[in-house]
Amino acid sequence: MLVGNKADLRHLRAVPTGKSSGFAERENTFFMETSALEALNVENSVKEVLTQIYRVVSRKALDIGDGPASVSRGQAINIGKDDVSSVKKGGCCSGQAKGSIKR
Repeated sequence: MLVGNKADLRHLRAVPTGKSSGFAERENTFFMETSALEALNVENSVKEVLTQIYRVVSRKALDIGDGPASVSRGQAINIGKDDVSSVKKGGCCSGQAKGSIKR
């Protein structure tokens, strides 16, 4: 996923939205602009990433069958605190991450 942050600073934009979305489309990925200052799309971008991860994991689980990797409907997928903290180095949105995703 390509995320353009600081969307609130339109007058200082270095890359036009069309160019960013075009690049994301060519690379077969998602694009979203966010602004932590205005709380614009920050939560949506995290939800989108997690949704796409879930879809990939679910597809792989279906390919494997009913093995230990498969996730049934209603089952929680826990994201450990260590998993999140290794990616997240702090910043404006600390404390907003949830501990699990439910299908």
